Amino acid sequence: MAENVTVNIRDIASSLPDNWLIGCDRSEFLLKVDRLFQELTKNPAETPHKILLAEREPVQFLASFIVACATKCQIFLCNPNWVKSEWQQVFDLVQPDIIIGQDALQNRTEMQFIASPLEKPKNNLQLPLIMIPTGGSSGKIRFTIHTWETLTASVTGFQQYFQVSQINSFCVLPLYHVSGLMQFMRSFTTGGKLAIQPFKAVENGEKCDIEPEEFFISLVPTQLQRLLQNPDTANWLSRFHTVLLGGAPAWPELLETARNYQIRLALTYGMTETASQIAALKPEDFLAGDSSSGQVLPHARVTIRGANGEILCNNQMGDIVVNAKSLSLGYYPEKWVDREYFQLDDLGFFDKNNCLNIIGRSSDKIITGGENVFPIEIEAAIRSTNLVTDVCIIGLPDKHWGQAVTAIYVPANPQITVEALQAAITDKLSKFKRPKNWVIVQQLPRNTQGKVNREHLQEIALKYIVSNSPDMI
Repeated sequence: MAENVTVNIRDIASSLPDNWLIGCDRSEFLLKVDRLFQELTKNPAETPHKILLAEREPVQFLASFIVACATKCQIFLCNPNWVKSEWQQVFDLVQPDIIIGQDALQNRTEMQFIASPLEKPKNNLQLPLIMIPTGGSSGKIRFTIHTWETLTASVTGFQQYFQVSQINSFCVLPLYHVSGLMQFMRSFTTGGKLAIQPFKAVENGEKCDIEPEEFFISLVPTQLQRLLQNPDTANWLSRFHTVLLGGAPAWPELLETARNYQIRLALTYGMTETASQIAALKPEDFLAGDSSSGQVLPHARVTIRGANGEILCNNQMGDIVVNAKSLSLGYYPEKWVDREYFQLDDLGFFDKNNCLNIIGRSSDKIITGGENVFPIEIEAAIRSTNLVTDVCIIGLPDKHWGQAVTAIYVPANPQITVEALQAAITDKLSKFKRPKNWVIVQQLPRNTQGKVNREHLQEIALKYIVSNSPDMI
């Protein structure tokens, strides 16, 4: 199987049409691939090379990725913007044989005298593997273990669900992240076109010479919000075949604005562990007013489970459990023993149309005065006031309530007061759901996918509140 995968990857690269990678000459790309292939195969290794790939330049990244997969290496995709402490985690965990990317090389050189003298991790992971980073926002980097087969299973499910043969992708998300990598995989394995452009350039009105009607584009909610602030980019976005939206919850006002511009939005649900989408909303259903995560894609099976593991009926909220052909093998260097029952941290339910509705993360749930509160609902209510440009709800320890609902927010302008915010949500939320603490910040700590670093926010909020409240634990 591995040998066949190796041959297929090189065959695919050689048979791609001239214009598959927009803005890059095909012969130039194949030259990069051949040069790297010769470099990696000149000294055959008994065990697969472990390669850290932290290349910033997209064409070089893709050439390196293709070659690493084709030569049966274990490849670790890395964020070039990691800081030294994060690189230290990665070097200690992986202990790579080859490093591709100046940022990683520089950090490795600077750390050569302080790197922990650990023995190389013992594992039986001999197949060609693709390790995709996850969990960096919590301070601990993990790599999910994927294979060419798990990634292509996701592509097949996507093809079948959206009923397309060739998938053209317009990518503004980082290639080292599953959200960017899968856009490449869809185009590469289906003979589609791939356009890559920095999001900042798109936001500033620079656009590739493409026909948007033929392309899928993937965004996170904060990116969509910024593009909708400019009527020109909003109208351009409305021309796309489909705008995939994921990575973080979207708020109702953002979705309504998108509908007003007739943007063919597909709300999606997925994660690194499932190689992106396992559920998606069809654009037609979104424009008709549906705001769910849509139906489950053909390559996946999703059930809603109760506290004892029983499968729940429609409209009953519970834990989301996934089994999919695209499911990761585990977290490096350990494989999962059971891949049939992957329980997520998310809570949700299926509605009468078999569409998946996400309530929130179980770990983010706040229990205040014995009542369950989900941040996503409160955040949506506060956003709807238009008095904030960003907000996140967390729970902080409280002697009386167990947890106190706390809002960390960015005001729309300096004149907005806490009293104004409190008054604006009085008729939107029950009393126990209204924040007891309000912390103003200049911006929320978000990663490139729009996810908030809640641990960092807790530190910020505690520093602000402890000195002002005797009730804090």
